[in-house]
Amino acid sequence: MQRFLILVIFTMFLMTGCQIPEKSSHADSVVATIELPADRYPETAKHIKEAVQKGETDICTIDRAGAEKRREESLKGIPTKKGYDRDEFPMALCLQGGKGADIAYISPSDNRGAGSYIGNKLEGFRDGQKVRIVVR
Repeated sequence: MQRFLILVIFTMFLMTGCQIPEKSSHADSVVATIELPADRYPETAKHIKEAVQKGETDICTIDRAGAEKRREESLKGIPTKKGYDRDEFPMALCLQGGKGADIAYISPSDNRGAGSYIGNKLEGFRDGQKVRIVVR
């Protein structure tokens, strides 16, 4: 019965895109995985996958205070394009973002929807905590 209950709870986490706690061996490790649903945000999902394949990390150390500066650094020299947003990965919210982040032009609705989705998932986390961002 206990195994069944654990399976049901795990399945609920996977189906709802909730944060999945990760085992922690020390205070510096990843505390959760945030899953971005590719069917809802296909352009952002594609960009994340491509950026990770190019060598960008899927780990995000949350640092809200530095996001504006990192966004400025990552987008410097990348021209705007009418009808598109410049999406950066790792995100500016992450210490790993900023100069050298992978940039892609994607539709504003996809980019802003994905940003809002991830932002909502990160609400309960503190600056300095590490989360993994994955596409499902």
